[in-house]
Amino acid sequence: MPADHYENFPVASILLPRRLVPAVEAIYAFARSADDLADEGDATPAQRLASLEKYEVALGRIARGAPTSDAMFERLAEAIAQYALPLAPLHDLLSAFKQDVVTTRYANFDALLDYCRRSANPVGLLMLTLYKAADCTNVRDSDAICSALQLINFLQDVAIDIRKGRIYLPQDDLARFGVTPAALAMGVLDQQWHALMAFQIARARALMLSGSPLAKRLPGRIGWELRLVVQGGLRILDRISACDDDVFTRRPQLKMRDWIVIVWRAMCM
Repeated sequence: MPADHYENFPVASILLPRRLVPAVEAIYAFARSADDLADEGDATPAQRLASLEKYEVALGRIARGAPTSDAMFERLAEAIAQYALPLAPLHDLLSAFKQDVVTTRYANFDALLDYCRRSANPVGLLMLTLYKAADCTNVRDSDAICSALQLINFLQDVAIDIRKGRIYLPQDDLARFGVTPAALAMGVLDQQWHALMAFQIARARALMLSGSPLAKRLPGRIGWELRLVVQGGLRILDRISACDDDVFTRRPQLKMRDWIVIVWRAMCM
């Protein structure tokens, strides 16, 4: 499966121990394919939910130790058994993907964070479990980093999401700054939009920085990998600001020169 599918960071980078690559790829294949069921193609909402329900059933079979004929779920079952991965984060991911099918607006930031809790944070928990580092403090900081990455992705994808009829910017924030859904659809770059984006960027940055001690606390490869992830997310926020908040005509992405900055900042953490 393509690791660059709507993603900013490599799934199995050179910093990932080779022994963990099959497990990480199995988790990624599950999450990516389930997300696509909810988001891609021209299936009806009912068809999308039915497809995702089949994933729930497959997880149930794994929990019971029942055999499966699906290669993807077979690899996932092997990873779960080998590393004692919890099934709850996988169910949380499916819950978030189902929500994507039926929910197109979020009233406030708390509602959006609840979505992030299920759409992003489970990946961090699974990675910490693979590294045998899933204690309470680490999970708390991982949740902050993962939620921040999800928020940053929302800021990158405002134009993509509005074309799908979705708005992930909290409705009360839109009202507070005077930005209407119509303005989002037209890509209006006015003073209200810039003020809204400044607020959203500052909030995502603060959340990312609140979890960043995890990258310095974890030893070895995972610590360095996480430093790059943290600095990569912060760099995307820089890119959004540098393009004058114009996420409508271009999706801010990381180029080679950005990765040079990211590596340098990671080394300085």
